[in-house]
Amino acid sequence: MRQATVERKTRETAIKVTVGLDGTGLSSIESGVGFFNHMLDQLARHGLIDVDLKADGDLHIDDHHTVEDCGIVLGKAVAKALGERKGIRRYGEAYVPMDETLVRCVIDLSNRPFLVWRVEMPSNKIGTFDSQLVREFFQAFAVAVGATLHVEALYGENAHHVAEACFKALARALRASIEIDPRRGDETPSTKGVLGGSL
Repeated sequence: MRQATVERKTRETAIKVTVGLDGTGLSSIESGVGFFNHMLDQLARHGLIDVDLKADGDLHIDDHHTVEDCGIVLGKAVAKALGERKGIRRYGEAYVPMDETLVRCVIDLSNRPFLVWRVEMPSNKIGTFDSQLVREFFQAFAVAVGATLHVEALYGENAHHVAEACFKALARALRASIEIDPRRGDETPSTKGVLGGSL
């Protein structure tokens, strides 16, 4: 089973994440941010990735550092569990509807980090959660995991629905990209023979 644990401590946050890429979607999420816990539960459940995350952040300031740093540590844990990325499908895509909302996510585990974010949040807050932090998580995760990641909300009127569909779409696309391709064997999924580097 492809598993990894990553810990990161700064003056702003202390985070420990363990992931199992070949799991069943079990999760134990304690970020201190209720809505964000819900989103990470969705990521684990729909990605079939087991995630154990504990975060202690400077929430007396705001949620920003905690959400962003969780993206960094979770991304690093997934990258570590992937190892050399041999045999994986590498690419994944998903369309996820949620009531009036439709989100598309496409991922390439290329080791060339890049985020294209075409998501307009209908409101600035989801309860007490700053909706701008959804993008901050995706940016941090894309860089840390080493993914080219394109996310687009095709339409949507409710910020909760838009955010949740983004996380679910990432989960489904990530699930497809990390799967082992039985036709590929132990090969690196690149004509260069290595993932990463300049284009």
